[in-house]
Amino acid sequence: MSWITSTGQGVRIQVKVQPRSAKNEIVGIFDEHLKVKLTAPPVEGEANRMLKKFLGEVFRCGARNITILRGETGRVKLVEIKGVPLKDVVALLPGLPKPEP
Repeated sequence: MSWITSTGQGVRIQVKVQPRSAKNEIVGIFDEHLKVKLTAPPVEGEANRMLKKFLGEVFRCGARNITILRGETGRVKLVEIKGVPLKDVVALLPGLPKPEP
């Protein structure tokens, strides 16, 4: 399975979150997951809210278009981003490996 798949309305991304980091950033692809570092701690949903806000900024779609489908309480999550096609996501993440067709 690739780290990203296209859906009819956008994309789904396998994400691995590292909370309590020095800054919010996308690190790269590791073990078929997009690794994201966040400054928020993993308590009371803070890291999930920060992840949605951060990805909304990166993909220029806003947090309201991002849903955590699986992994609310873990570090590995399945995130759906609506309204952003696969080609745009790949273009906004230069230097990362391209997904398998």
